[in-house]
Amino acid sequence: MAGIDVGGTFTDLLLTEADSSGVRVRLAKVPTTIRNQAEGVLAAIRAAEVAPADLDLVIHGTTATTNAVLERKTAKVGLITTAGFRDVLELGRRTRPKPYGLFGTFEPLIPREWRREVPERVMADGAVHTPLDEGAVAEAVRALLAEGCEALVIHFLHAYANPEHELRAGAIARELWPNPYVTLGHALLSEFREYERGTTASVNAAVQPILDRYIRRLQDDLRAQGFARDLLVMNGNGGTVPAGLVVEAAAKTVMSGPASGVMAAAATLAQSGLTNAITYDMGGTSTDVALIAGGVPEVSAELTIDYGLPIHLPMVDVHTVGAGGGSIASVNRAGMLQVGPESAGSEPGPIGYGRGGTRPTITDANLVLGRLDPARLTAVRAGVSLDAIRDAFARDLAGPLGLSVEEAAEAVIRLGNVHMTGAIRMVSLSRGYDPRDFVLFAFGGAGPLHAVALARELGIPEVLVPARPGLTNALGCLVADLRQDRVRTLNRPLDGLDMADLRGVLEEQAADALAMVAEEQAEIEETTILYGADMQFRGQTHLIRVALPSREIDRATLQDLFETAYFRRFQVRLPEIRAVVVNLVTSVIGRRTPFPLAALIDDAGRTDLAGARLGTRPVYAGGAWHEAAIYAREALPLGAEIVGPAVIQQIDATTVIEPGATAQVDAIGNLRIRV
Repeated sequence: MAGIDVGGTFTDLLLTEADSSGVRVRLAKVPTTIRNQAEGVLAAIRAAEVAPADLDLVIHGTTATTNAVLERKTAKVGLITTAGFRDVLELGRRTRPKPYGLFGTFEPLIPREWRREVPERVMADGAVHTPLDEGAVAEAVRALLAEGCEALVIHFLHAYANPEHELRAGAIARELWPNPYVTLGHALLSEFREYERGTTASVNAAVQPILDRYIRRLQDDLRAQGFARDLLVMNGNGGTVPAGLVVEAAAKTVMSGPASGVMAAAATLAQSGLTNAITYDMGGTSTDVALIAGGVPEVSAELTIDYGLPIHLPMVDVHTVGAGGGSIASVNRAGMLQVGPESAGSEPGPIGYGRGGTRPTITDANLVLGRLDPARLTAVRAGVSLDAIRDAFARDLAGPLGLSVEEAAEAVIRLGNVHMTGAIRMVSLSRGYDPRDFVLFAFGGAGPLHAVALARELGIPEVLVPARPGLTNALGCLVADLRQDRVRTLNRPLDGLDMADLRGVLEEQAADALAMVAEEQAEIEETTILYGADMQFRGQTHLIRVALPSREIDRATLQDLFETAYFRRFQVRLPEIRAVVVNLVTSVIGRRTPFPLAALIDDAGRTDLAGARLGTRPVYAGGAWHEAAIYAREALPLGAEIVGPAVIQQIDATTVIEPGATAQVDAIGNLRIRV
């Protein structure tokens, strides 16, 4: 069984083999092939020295749809909508690309000339006001085909309340459309708010052809080499779906990469006896943070992938900031230090990578301060001396700021940490959670470098660094369960809601999702159904997700659950305002056999702490140089204790244990660092 995650720079693979003697793991890390990601996937399988014909299952996380939307390299999409509502996707919510500026442009995913109106109108209660003009639908379909559109969206006002017109228009369109890329807004998201429902459907249609071509190409290449088993694809909700079903709801694969890392964290916590964690994934360009409470990752349906492109589908609630190893440090026109959001990326990359970079970055600051070993950097094209990096810091930062090179480098790291602690506060304090009640789960190529400093700043008592921090997203593919989510709008005051209607909707959602999950029954060990409701006080805009203990809930219990969730978030009670049930949410999770994380470490050669020690190196921290012990992670014995300052090196990441912190290797190979 192989878990494969395609990132912007590397394609990572974790492969497990099980027999009577136990579970063995193989690892591979190869450059991502941007133009055809399938080539990188096959290269990773070859690097693991296994034939595709020998694989029983491949679980795959991809950035194909995310990158397509961010780079606007999407399919040509046409839209058919209700007369008078052609410009909903462009008008949006009266926001601006630059909130505090007078300038900024926005280009909708579907240009105006490919948005067509037809006579029809359904009211908010589902009543038909204007019958559908079927001839106008057929005419609009033919016109969009003549314009060269590859995918089609049918998005009518209030179709969530009565989908009759959308269904009929879809039937007409499918008789004329030459491919299966026809998205009905209500079928993907049966939720009110025509703007968000429309953009979600537009994103889905825009990436359908891209994802379909990629998945078909990957499947064909695998089959050509003898692979004849199942291919599962990661979704942004942290679950997987069969490759044959993933294209229909292609928008759900957006953010699958960050979601897989959070799922790996949840699995690691479960096997480590922990339930609450803030996940912290720092890569080369950005940092992703998320919250796991009670062992369950927070899920939200209010993701905005780019300005003007909200995607209202249930996805793991990940907050991203532009702070990564490649974030460029500079002195702005006001004479102040600035770190990010501009990044050196992988080309040319930080100065230390020898790929042509000339501007100081966070990675270069770590090199200057001795936190990283220049000889152990991955993907270095040509060696660059530390003196050359120090010269760049002196020229661009230390001189203009009146600091020493070391002080300038430390300032870069501290300012980068400020951006990342802000992201952590966004997923914790701003939602009513105290970070001091959580473990900081640090992974990614750069996360363990900064984790202890962030935890100290936030008062988090413990940092957990998994056995393979740089391969955590690939691990997430291996441990992810199958998952189907359903959302439907009710938008009714709780005190006037017929609770039998609520139970009926939840029952229908569960049956529909169970049918989808059952198609992969061979992979499922048990099935779990989770119920929830998106609620608000009347007159408010934002929603709060309330977990329901079962679908047999009564009115008083639901009111209490909502008021408790509202108080935890805002620390205020509003007993005089009526609660409204906006959406009902059902998630069906087909749980697969747990992956034994202890298999990620090899007991051979782990004799004692002295055997893992590689020597010492000067490390700058807290305004002074310290002589830090250097250890090889793969040789650390279980139970070993390491007192900071120390640096722990492995092929996929480097962990810095700051002065005053102490680390211990637990029973499954995690580093548990007491701050």
